[in-house]
Amino acid sequence: MSGGAARRYLAAALGRCRARGLPLWEPLWQPPPARVPRALSGGSVAALSLLPRRHLSSRNRLEGKVLETVGVFEAPKQHGKYETGQLFLHSVFGYRGIVLFPWQARLYDRDVASPVTEKSENAAGHGSKEVKGKTHTYYQVLIDARDCPHISQRSQTEAVTFLANHDDSRALYAIPGLDYVSHEDILPYSSTDQVPIQHELFERFLMYDQTKVPPFVARDTLCAWQEKNHPWLELSDVHRETTENIRVTVIPFYMGMRWRYCIRLENLDSEVVQLRERHWRIFSLSGTLETVRGRGVVGREPVLSKEQPAFQYSSHVSLQASSGHMWGTFRFERPDGSHFDVRIPPFSLESNKDEKTPPSGLHW
Repeated sequence: MSGGAARRYLAAALGRCRARGLPLWEPLWQPPPARVPRALSGGSVAALSLLPRRHLSSRNRLEGKVLETVGVFEAPKQHGKYETGQLFLHSVFGYRGIVLFPWQARLYDRDVASPVTEKSENAAGHGSKEVKGKTHTYYQVLIDARDCPHISQRSQTEAVTFLANHDDSRALYAIPGLDYVSHEDILPYSSTDQVPIQHELFERFLMYDQTKVPPFVARDTLCAWQEKNHPWLELSDVHRETTENIRVTVIPFYMGMRWRYCIRLENLDSEVVQLRERHWRIFSLSGTLETVRGRGVVGREPVLSKEQPAFQYSSHVSLQASSGHMWGTFRFERPDGSHFDVRIPPFSLESNKDEKTPPSGLHW
């Protein structure tokens, strides 16, 4: 790839990121926001660099700091999966990360036309459109700890939760900087740094091998950890629906006696909106139907704008039976004070079929 072609590719790639709300990364030839990576041309390649927010003065100048080269962009994969050890930038939240291993999920996208158009009644009597799932790749990843403070207002950086012990099934703890990322959100890059990601599990899970591509390979501890915790880490179903340009994606996980669900809200329009209320309906096969209403989510009322269009969080729910399902709405407010409801796609809460014992902490 020539230098001009590299610059054009990188400009297009980062342009797409900006259009999807990438506030942490920016080309060198654009006016920089508070925290951005810079795109540099280096002969036949384009390098990435970070510009930390804390080193900017009010006049947008560095205070005794220089740009730190991160790596070189690679062409995103249109086909196939990324391998363990692939470095990447998140195209929406902008953090640096590294792939641990892939998951094959079933994506139920209610925005995609399905050959089956009839409506059905689920067990709770909630009318819903039949949706045919398709296979989609997600990745278990580590987030660079240096980027966590800059994304904490838009995405929880503790996306994986474990039960703390067998004695108290209500006790939970989360692993910081462990996330699930969809294939299309991966912007791959390479680096010559032998420890390019700062995370307490990086060197425990991965080791550098310059003969491999990518040069970071799984240690036995990563393989053992994945095998032992597979039932609680595995991502199986993903549900997605868009209402008035607000897309809601839900990923449920079974944890043993309770479920965790991860929700991502994305504003696909340029109009600024703010989440004000949540309304959940929770049905258990024991026959109970619970209604939950409240302000915001996880104590926040996030604003979704063109600059910061996405918000992601996780929560938990317990049922009185081994399975059930949830659905509901989020109420958003426009700048003129008007409100509209956004549908949360209905999703099942199913216990694992193998009936294994719930995790008792982080297994190695």
